[in-house]
Amino acid sequence: MDLFNKDFIKQILFENGIRLTKKLGQNFLIDKNIVAKMVNSADIKNTDTILEIGPGIGILTQEIAKKAKFVIALEKDRALARIVQENFKDVKVIEADALKIDIKEAIPDSDDYKIIANLPYNIALKVIRVFLEHQYPPKSITVIIQKEVSQKICSTKSILPKIAFNFYGKPKNLFYISKECFWPKPKVDGAVLQITEIQKNMPDVDHKLFFKILKAGFSHPRKTILNNLLAFSDQKEKIINWLGKSGIDSQARAEILTLNDWIKLTCHFDL
Repeated sequence: MDLFNKDFIKQILFENGIRLTKKLGQNFLIDKNIVAKMVNSADIKNTDTILEIGPGIGILTQEIAKKAKFVIALEKDRALARIVQENFKDVKVIEADALKIDIKEAIPDSDDYKIIANLPYNIALKVIRVFLEHQYPPKSITVIIQKEVSQKICSTKSILPKIAFNFYGKPKNLFYISKECFWPKPKVDGAVLQITEIQKNMPDVDHKLFFKILKAGFSHPRKTILNNLLAFSDQKEKIINWLGKSGIDSQARAEILTLNDWIKLTCHFDL
């Protein structure tokens, strides 16, 4: 069973009456070396439970299953879920939407699992955020997402997404993947993003308020933090006082503030 062969993949899809759609972002990774590199990067132990999101026909699944103790494949497409279950008897296949899954019910040991996935680019960030924010987060997330998005999350030049992701863990851009390594070929290149230490050092603050302040602070990048935070009150003195308590210069711009600065702003919020 050569799951890296395009003709073989086409045959499986045809025999099962499956037509891939751009809407679902179904692009199979067909480069054997990239698959091996990604699985090795995930540092899978023989004691690990792995949750794979969107296994497709099982290209990543077959390599993950060789290393992990237990693999749970979460597939929204009924026909693809059936293919994975038929070909990988030891894998637990769940036909469900990753954005709506009951993790406690799906994973026997929901306090100790890792995520590995080739995510559809159009919903990748939503899926990642669901699991980062969850009551039962994974130990690590190793996923393929759009190259440009991964760069923004990890680059020091893209402050907003970097701060947002560092709130939950430690994101790292492992390596890039050419669009030529997928079938059907997407329009853009991909990247393997890995997030570790999830929720280990997460600040004890109101999460919704933190992100509300963060979003307001970056609403107009060229304006000062004082002007941007006027979204919370039109009384400048109140905002200046809030910034002062947080130890932040009112004339500073959002881009120079650290994660710790945004945490201080959240802790001292009293408007």
